[in-house]
Amino acid sequence: MKATYQKELQLLQEGYRLILGLDEAGRGPWAGPVSVGGVLITDEKQIIDGVGDSKTLSHLKREDLYERIINSGCKYSFSLIQSQIIDKIGIHHAIHEAMINVISDIEKSINDKVSYLLIDGANVLEIEGYQQERINKGDALHYSISAGSIIAKVARDRFMYEQAKLYPQYQFEKHVGYGTKIHYEALCKYGPCPLHRFSFKPIKAIVEQINQK
Repeated sequence: MKATYQKELQLLQEGYRLILGLDEAGRGPWAGPVSVGGVLITDEKQIIDGVGDSKTLSHLKREDLYERIINSGCKYSFSLIQSQIIDKIGIHHAIHEAMINVISDIEKSINDKVSYLLIDGANVLEIEGYQQERINKGDALHYSISAGSIIAKVARDRFMYEQAKLYPQYQFEKHVGYGTKIHYEALCKYGPCPLHRFSFKPIKAIVEQINQK
């Protein structure tokens, strides 16, 4: 299912001029940052055909749409919050911080205040000072959120591909930090690296096993 721009059009008709869609990628992995992407459409000509929930798209399709989105003339941004910060403040607050970073970056680029936020996920923390709607599975429904999800996912994946060169033993290029068999076996053999989220239960358990040997 492809996302539509109907919600954004409705909000524009209600008088909200600048509507920013936000989504995160990387809430659940054992390693690497959490990423938030945001997209603000300033002209309907910037809408790209085929945009949908990034999780339903192939790697090649996401990469293609990412390039088309960032070259469409829309305003976009992403923010990566690294694992050390996630361990310190928790994943919910890390996502919140990344969203605030994206909003700030977009507002600097337009020299204006965003008037409405469309955010994927009903359980994300509220962004103070903004009119907003937090929508369960919003990335499958609303264009600006879907586009934000693609920005967030591709930005994070590219970061992890680069980290795979620094830490080849974990094969991050194959799982980008998610909890797979390959990742688990590498962790048991080599232990965690600075990219790992030590506050997450699977990493805690593996560290305990290593310490008991």
